[in-house]
Amino acid sequence: MVRATFQDLIRANKRNSVILMIGMALLLLVLGYVLGSMWGDMEVGIAVAVIATLFVLLFAWGMGSSVVMAFAGAEPVAKEDAPQLYNVVEEMAIAAGLPMPKVYLIDEDAPNAFATGISPESASVAVTRGLLSKLNRDQLQGVIAHEMGHIRNFDIRFSLLMAVMAGGIVILSDMVLRSAFFAGGSRRRDNKDNGGQILILLIGMVLAILAPLFAALIQMAISRQREYLADASAVEFTRNPNGLAEALQILAGDQAPMQGSKATENMYIVNPKLGLRGGSDDLFSTHPPIHERIERLQKLL
Repeated sequence: MVRATFQDLIRANKRNSVILMIGMALLLLVLGYVLGSMWGDMEVGIAVAVIATLFVLLFAWGMGSSVVMAFAGAEPVAKEDAPQLYNVVEEMAIAAGLPMPKVYLIDEDAPNAFATGISPESASVAVTRGLLSKLNRDQLQGVIAHEMGHIRNFDIRFSLLMAVMAGGIVILSDMVLRSAFFAGGSRRRDNKDNGGQILILLIGMVLAILAPLFAALIQMAISRQREYLADASAVEFTRNPNGLAEALQILAGDQAPMQGSKATENMYIVNPKLGLRGGSDDLFSTHPPIHERIERLQKLL
């Protein structure tokens, strides 16, 4: 019974994420199509869209885990300095069928954690000192299992792809607006009022203004879906929904301030900002509400 419920949740989250990803890809191609229409060659516009996205992807791919850890202020920790942490990470890596990731420690009193790495072989897990001091072993196991879920589900790679596509959409939107501005000025100088071209310009400008907003909404929706999926994966590894549920409650209610980079805040198991650790129903929130995550976990009992 528990297994079936867990598998249903996994399938639903994967399906929703794929649907949202397709929506992002279509938005990117439509922008390329509009840009090509403005230039008089739709194929060129679509090619520019693809090339721009690949360029951003190569740049982002080159930023390894070490760069992310530097942004977060994380330092590698030796096994003898955190034996329980290493033991739990090893257990969850075995349960998930993954290689042992590198382990990092963040010198922050606020309890939190995140994982990074393009592949399981290059993965790293970072936890704060507050997480180690404020959670018991079962709760710590739940958090580490959640992060192992992100690694096994290739969420870091998936999130990177989404971020790259969102970046490509922003770049193309700017190109569409600039092209519309110059095309409009040229048309005024030539005193040519082609109704079809004017309509394309107007559609392109509206789409270019709204596309980055839609991209951000899709990106945040995907982020929330992946959090639910990692929660469900944690239950698969630990067979103990209570550990993660109790940990989330503690993390959301902790009032210790945390200094963190905006570039990494979406990667944490809960938002590191005070007031946002409990998640939000806001469409731009990277994390779903804690109470909803706990309710879903409790259904897996």
